[in-house]
Amino acid sequence: MTYHTTGFDREEIIDLCIRINSMERGTRAPNWPPCLGLFKSVMATLTYMRHNRTQAEIGESLGVSQPTISRAVSTITPLIPESVREFVPTADDLDPDAQYILDGTLLPCWSWAGHKELYSGKHKTTGMNVQVACTIYGKLAWISDPVNGSRHDNYCQEESGVLLAMNPKNWIGDKGYIGNNMITPTGNQQAANCSTGKRSTTAKSTKSAG
Repeated sequence: MTYHTTGFDREEIIDLCIRINSMERGTRAPNWPPCLGLFKSVMATLTYMRHNRTQAEIGESLGVSQPTISRAVSTITPLIPESVREFVPTADDLDPDAQYILDGTLLPCWSWAGHKELYSGKHKTTGMNVQVACTIYGKLAWISDPVNGSRHDNYCQEESGVLLAMNPKNWIGDKGYIGNNMITPTGNQQAANCSTGKRSTTAKSTKSAG
């Protein structure tokens, strides 16, 4: 139960365990189950987060009960973001003169009947929308705070305010970001056609078909 189940190799899990174990925690903070230990508790939590497997199934894989896995997940989950917070890129780390590629992704979560705002019509499931920017070389540059999954990428981008201190003409995105002065495949092509007095191939085809 390493990379394919957790998304981390063994060395990365060990590094994460070291970071969690070195964190300052209150005397009343819950501890991970002794029968699992820190390493297996982290593995169980990462597996649960990555695949949304049932806790009973994970417990069976590790030879423990479902309540033990539940205790491990509830203890480790809030410790993971705190232990790696220094590695999460923020908007302050962005270079105003650099070129970035922007896209949104849905982080799936449980489908609560009372939280319809989490449902994404595009993905046909519930979750939280986060915006992710990378360099043109594929290096992660920025991650937004999560927004309800029912919201479109453009709304989430505006909520983040990431373009307020940036030159949007240096940013590349899909057609969901049209209207922000970003480089978008559909919008910019239409604008180029209009500026040269040419009609788009799509427009010609539509007229011919009619």
